[in-house]
Amino acid sequence: MAEVALAEIGKRYADGTMAVEKLSLKVADGEFLVLVGPSGCGKSTALRMIAGLEEISEGTLSIGDRVVNRVPARDRDVAMVFQSYALYPHLDVFDNIGFGLRLRGMRKNAVEPRVTAVAETLGLTEHLRRRPASLSGGQRQRVAMGRAMVREPAVYLMDEPLSNLDAKLRVQMRAEIGRITRRTGVTTIYVTHDQTEAMTLGDRVAVMRKGRLQQVAPPQELYDNPVNVFVAGFIGSPPMNLLEGVFSEDGDALRLTLGDRTIPVGGTFLQNRPGLRAHLDRRVVVGVRPEDLSDATLDGAGAPAVLTAEAELTEALGSDLYVHFSLPVPAVVSEDTRELARDAGAEPLSERADRSTVVARFSPRSAARPGDRIAVAVDASRLHVFDVETGRSIR
Repeated sequence: MAEVALAEIGKRYADGTMAVEKLSLKVADGEFLVLVGPSGCGKSTALRMIAGLEEISEGTLSIGDRVVNRVPARDRDVAMVFQSYALYPHLDVFDNIGFGLRLRGMRKNAVEPRVTAVAETLGLTEHLRRRPASLSGGQRQRVAMGRAMVREPAVYLMDEPLSNLDAKLRVQMRAEIGRITRRTGVTTIYVTHDQTEAMTLGDRVAVMRKGRLQQVAPPQELYDNPVNVFVAGFIGSPPMNLLEGVFSEDGDALRLTLGDRTIPVGGTFLQNRPGLRAHLDRRVVVGVRPEDLSDATLDGAGAPAVLTAEAELTEALGSDLYVHFSLPVPAVVSEDTRELARDAGAEPLSERADRSTVVARFSPRSAARPGDRIAVAVDASRLHVFDVETGRSIR
């Protein structure tokens, strides 16, 4: 096992494109770190630089106690699991797993017990004499993992290893990867576009955008305290709702104005975010997670902050009911929100958009249906606030 340290790592291509810029990260010995971000954000390039498959243009990369910028990939003591499995079709499972050991000159009587042990760990014992073509996608991915594990490397590098699997297999393999890496205790750096994988697997998650690190933190901290609009909108499913609003003092408390709607906000909100005082009576970006919006008719005690709207779409998922509605609030249009829309495959918002779509996560007991007038309770204590110009969190 080994610590991996990236000190202002950069990758510049011949045409001048900067794929990764001043990336500084320290991955502790035995830690599972996930790199996540939109397509083209530089996360796979960063992983390939650690693996030695891409040259490092600037900065310093250390694995353990040695700098490896100029060390060939084969001598870095890392093992990589690719998206495409990269198995040899003419070799059976046993030989695919043990290929790297044989290539290094290890004798057959030494290879066999290691391959057998790894196969047992991955549930592949009965498939050792089968070829890849006769295996399922999940079994092939386990073979690819076995080939990495059998080398007993200092670091595992995984580049979107589950993206070729169907939804059910992804869930199974995600749990398998988490179980195996925690049992072996090997330092792991995992690249994915899937935030569910990032949040469930990572000890810490690093969010990247346009080659730059935005935030690195444990999953829950990342979710609860995003440092900017981009992280707030990228982490979470459904994503955080982002609206333009204005906070004003109202006696000992605050009120939040959203278009033609006003809701009360407790005085402790300002106490917990002293930076907000400088933004009172000014436009800010207000973020609210879907789970902090509920059906007010189910709250027997009544909710102090309620918005009324017309339900436009409902999605019943069994455990939750997602309710879509819109408010007469200017849409938040910035480079951050444009990129989030592109990544989600949605149309970018118009500068003139004067309404914002909101998603609420209601209890499945809610009777809300499309076309109904709904009362939405807002947990105002859990609102997020961002600077409208910089996108930075206001705390």
